[in-house]
Amino acid sequence: MQTRVAPLPPQESRARSFRGAVAGVGDFLRDHQRGIRRMQWLIVVVYVALLAIPALLPLPGRTASVFNHMTIVAQFAFWGIWWPFVLVSIPLLGRAWCGLFCPEGALTEWASRHGRGGAIPRWMRWGGWPFVAFSLTTIYGQLISVYQYPWATAAILGGSTVAAMIIGYLYGKNKRVWCKYLCPVNGVFNLLAKLAPWHYAVDADAWRAAPRRSEPINCAPLLPLRTMQGAAECHMCGRCSDYRGAIALSPRSPEDEIIRVARGSGWQTALIVFGLMGFAVGAFLWSASPWFVSIKQAAATWLVAHDVYWPLADTAPWFILTHYPQVGDSFNWLDGAVILLFIGGAAAIVGGAALAGLWLADRLLPVLPGLRWSGGGPRRRSPAGINKLAQGLIPAAGMGAFLGLTAITLTLLRNEGVATGWANPLRFTLLALAVAWSLRFEWRLSGQRSHALWQRSAAVALVAAGMLPFCWAWVLLFLRW
Repeated sequence: MQTRVAPLPPQESRARSFRGAVAGVGDFLRDHQRGIRRMQWLIVVVYVALLAIPALLPLPGRTASVFNHMTIVAQFAFWGIWWPFVLVSIPLLGRAWCGLFCPEGALTEWASRHGRGGAIPRWMRWGGWPFVAFSLTTIYGQLISVYQYPWATAAILGGSTVAAMIIGYLYGKNKRVWCKYLCPVNGVFNLLAKLAPWHYAVDADAWRAAPRRSEPINCAPLLPLRTMQGAAECHMCGRCSDYRGAIALSPRSPEDEIIRVARGSGWQTALIVFGLMGFAVGAFLWSASPWFVSIKQAAATWLVAHDVYWPLADTAPWFILTHYPQVGDSFNWLDGAVILLFIGGAAAIVGGAALAGLWLADRLLPVLPGLRWSGGGPRRRSPAGINKLAQGLIPAAGMGAFLGLTAITLTLLRNEGVATGWANPLRFTLLALAVAWSLRFEWRLSGQRSHALWQRSAAVALVAAGMLPFCWAWVLLFLRW
């Protein structure tokens, strides 16, 4: 007697078909690694050309445009298209940029393949590097005008690439040690990838049932494949697809990782509130701010009144402060000091307000389940509650960075005569959606700690209040200044 198998309901059948198609993409990437490497080398050639050729050319004049000057082409490529849309690709596709396209990642892995293969030193494993590297790179880029001049671009991007190759040569074997620990944008990409609707899911039962011997997999970003959860550190390269029959590219809710997996850390919280919502906002605002001009004028007046003139000299070389007298653009020492003051002040105000909102919300809510009081005393809470709530701010923080970078895109378009009157409505729509998503995260995260409607509502309101300076900064930049 033959047993008939009941057909699956149409909705479940479509879901299985979709999951199979997604897993097939991972298998395709696994089976075409040689083609991916060839594409990476092509990107490396274009990347090096965009860095090197403008640095060898005279600075563009007033009539230069994207149609007649390679420097403007490179400027538009890097800061108008490349970085803004790399940033937006991370929450859409995970860190596919890192694993499939990044020239720096390809070069550090190549250097590691032919390098010394040394052990990774303890200092490199320090958890604060993502915050420190991002913050210092952001601030230094403003001091040397990285968005405007090719030598500054070469110093920031090219210097990072050279450092990546040196680290690759010295440490690891066929790995991306630089990418995992020291890359200036690794921390930002780590945060944004938590929003991706795809990840490589690991089936623990299938892993255990697989044959004891399996073909080794080179996971370049050094992930523990057996216990891998989420997409934060995965480079989405596809090399591990179907490994031991247990790993498959899979769809998921964009909220799954932050709600279910991500715990956060003190350094990630610092990167969110003081890095992306603080230093980055200050870096985008200072050049348009009348407050910057007022502070500088007041400081210059005081210096002259006290016969102190050396801070007004523009004698610093271009790799310390912007110095291009041939086009009438040079920073003096006072300019550099006020830029640092402005960016630091923005980080303190915007980031401090966001952190205060998180702290108050955490104090209002019961202790997160599974967390103990730190120090053994009844009055000291573990910071893990704040770190978990901070994960909910990732959409708003990431959107802020995207809006700041696309401001450069729009400036370049205006210089080419393109109308941009549509920009502000789109900007504030995107910002409102990102803030709303962050507040939805805070609602869900607070629901893990309390079922009381008033507590959850009050916690979300406190976080929202802490975000007001962050939102107001974009109003100032795009509407008031």
